[in-house]
Amino acid sequence: MTKRILSALIGAPLLLFLTWLGGMYLALTVTVLALLGLREFLEIGRKANLISRSKLIVIFCILWLGMFLLGYHTWLLPLGLIWFVLIFGVFALNYPDIPFAQASYGFLAFVYPVALFMYLYFLRELPQGQTWCFYVFTIVWATDTGAFFLGTVFGKRRLVPRVSPKKSVEGAMGGLLTAVILGFIFWAVAKQGNLAAVLVLSIVTSVVSQIGDLFESALKRSADIKDSGSVIPGHGGVLDRFDGFLFVLPVVYFALVLGLVG
Repeated sequence: MTKRILSALIGAPLLLFLTWLGGMYLALTVTVLALLGLREFLEIGRKANLISRSKLIVIFCILWLGMFLLGYHTWLLPLGLIWFVLIFGVFALNYPDIPFAQASYGFLAFVYPVALFMYLYFLRELPQGQTWCFYVFTIVWATDTGAFFLGTVFGKRRLVPRVSPKKSVEGAMGGLLTAVILGFIFWAVAKQGNLAAVLVLSIVTSVVSQIGDLFESALKRSADIKDSGSVIPGHGGVLDRFDGFLFVLPVVYFALVLGLVG
């Protein structure tokens, strides 16, 4: 517990500070996190027998991240489409030696721990992006905290026992309620968006965050492991700490880009 608290006291302020700085500082941060997440994801795949060869995946992801760091952002989507064609083309040419599950996991290795992390940077680059990044941190952390404490006190009905035996329906609702309260406080303090839209976004963000948490738990179950890694003392791996964030970041980004929050 001491390691967990110390990691949170050091890691959370550092992440917030780097997000506040933005620019190349944040770009380098998300690149490092993406590479660490990729390593953990590939290790989970090996333990779950979902992947055997990863050299091509690593080379492509490093190329993609290099283009990102150099500022060639318009090339990122075309490169992602090239990866889609490449990975499933290799599957088609080598079927049945390469199973579909392995090809799919290889494609997801680029999307999940790498591409999704980039949305922290892209969100920060939007007008008022700094404020909305802090909104994401607030809602995701509020969801986790509310779910843990209210689930501990009131939790009786298991949410998805085969994936995460400790999570309860009551905890999930507690996380949702906490997110809505913090969403209201964010709107009152930051004066961003209209109240109804921010509250709806907070509900969606909380639900998506919990789905991201369950997704990563299911991945670990398939590999029969407790943590995705050990890079963060007391918390496990990067994917353990950012599972909800990875699902939420593109949701909030596109909600702002599409003008859905007013």
